[in-house]
Amino acid sequence: YCLICPFSKIENIDYRLYQSFNNYKIIRKIVINSSKLIQTNMEKSIIWPFYEPEEKTNSMQEENEQYSVKLDDWDFDVVDKTTTILYIKETTDDNKRANNSLISSLNILKDFGNGFRKLKGQKIDVAEISENECTPSVCKLSAEEILRFGGQKFMQRIEFDHTFVDSLCSLSEEECRSVMLVERLLASAEKVGEKVYDIAIDLLNECDKLSYKTGHPVERLVYYFSRALRERIDIETGENCTKGLGIRRMRDLQETLRSINACTIAVQDMPMCEVVKFAGIQAILENVESSKKIHIVDLEIKMGVQWTILMQALATQCSNLEYLKVTALIDVQSRTNVEETGKRLMSFAKSLHFPLCFKIVMVEDIFDLKRQDLDIDPEESLAVYSQHLLSNMITHQDRLDFLMGFIKGLNPRIMIVAEVEANLNSPVFVNRFIEALFYHGGYFDLFEDCMRNNESTRNAMEEEVMWHGIRNIIANEGEERTMRHVSIELWREYFKRFGMEEMKMSDSSLYQAKMVVEKFTGKNSFTLEMNENFVTIGWKGTPLNSLSAWKFHKRSTFQRTNYLTL
Repeated sequence: YCLICPFSKIENIDYRLYQSFNNYKIIRKIVINSSKLIQTNMEKSIIWPFYEPEEKTNSMQEENEQYSVKLDDWDFDVVDKTTTILYIKETTDDNKRANNSLISSLNILKDFGNGFRKLKGQKIDVAEISENECTPSVCKLSAEEILRFGGQKFMQRIEFDHTFVDSLCSLSEEECRSVMLVERLLASAEKVGEKVYDIAIDLLNECDKLSYKTGHPVERLVYYFSRALRERIDIETGENCTKGLGIRRMRDLQETLRSINACTIAVQDMPMCEVVKFAGIQAILENVESSKKIHIVDLEIKMGVQWTILMQALATQCSNLEYLKVTALIDVQSRTNVEETGKRLMSFAKSLHFPLCFKIVMVEDIFDLKRQDLDIDPEESLAVYSQHLLSNMITHQDRLDFLMGFIKGLNPRIMIVAEVEANLNSPVFVNRFIEALFYHGGYFDLFEDCMRNNESTRNAMEEEVMWHGIRNIIANEGEERTMRHVSIELWREYFKRFGMEEMKMSDSSLYQAKMVVEKFTGKNSFTLEMNENFVTIGWKGTPLNSLSAWKFHKRSTFQRTNYLTL
């Protein structure tokens, strides 16, 4: 998920599993709990005009309703990338059968254990590692490698296979202890999935003896996952097995705000966000740089740093530019922060003598959004920018469908989509647990190396951001589980419904991504790969984020049974 957890999250399914293990099928059903709430909605616009736009008759107005597709319940049982099967809503009995299925969970562990979940695209070389650059943390086993060893040891116990024991002999005492810790955690997750809570609690008690908030990345990872499992047990049993464990449910407001601010700043400086900004803006620039009027619609602007990058590029490359307009779509709660973002952007533009217009469109109900709210000039080149927003809407897919139909009606030249690259939406609890464990393990390992000299910020990231996501993914179900990240493969299938075609990221965009990574500590551990047309950003081979560019066909044939609903 996007690291700024108060603003985003989501989950997924992976096709690579089926390519590697054709003798197994994992049937995954996604439960979409669409809340149909009747709300009083409002829209307001706030504009900082750098220029005075003329009134124009919008001849390009189209009815947005024709693009909005009503949600049907579809299933997606993937054998290969060409298979599509209708989605049916999951029932309670389906959940029980799925949760008792151990074989699917073992297949996922095998997939990770054999390295099939590591990045498999065309690697973008960043720098060659040298002996001088090989720090102790790099030379030791990574968190992902320890997790794989722990998964293999867990499978050895289940399958009565003792061929794996010898491979542990080369590990250090600390690494062996971490492997055992992971094995215990996986065993406890298995028992929670089977609802054998007494054994699960005993196993978690063992985990607690070896896991800490301040230790090896795996120890810290297990610390938070263990507590998320305890919260799940609390919810399912109505008891309180977390009492006395120091799990904080409420914090002092000012302390929380300080932590969030520190995390926000840290996130903006993380290479994942930087790659998305620079490579994504380069892709936008290539599609609009010849235009005199450029209009950007940002679906979740946050701090807006990406638009300072675009302004600088346009200022040096586009002498005939009349203006750049940035429109931020926001909800009421984000108003104050986005207003501050607008002021900063206008101040930056003024320092460059750059013609910027910043507009806020405040929408309480997405269904009330209309084309005229965006004040689109027919002569403008339009681009849409979405960073970790679409996945937030998966639990309300009727709203997501409407938004995508609305964007299609705008007919932008390009749409940039940055999302989490992980499979965190399986209705099968143990499957989801395993996927989340490996995904978050990549981030904990990243924090260990990149925040070595800033332990307080690292602690805040793990305690405020990562814990929030881990708890939601592991402890909650139904509408309470709001973080439902899905992978680029599923987004690709979903986008077909709206006539979207993937655009290949250019060499210039890849160069920007490479330059960003090279300036970071631990640059040799960052992984950039080109997978078909999109870029995957990872850490030590574990995929974490994806960046893709899209365009819309003006007309597309919508075949109801051939497209995926998330």
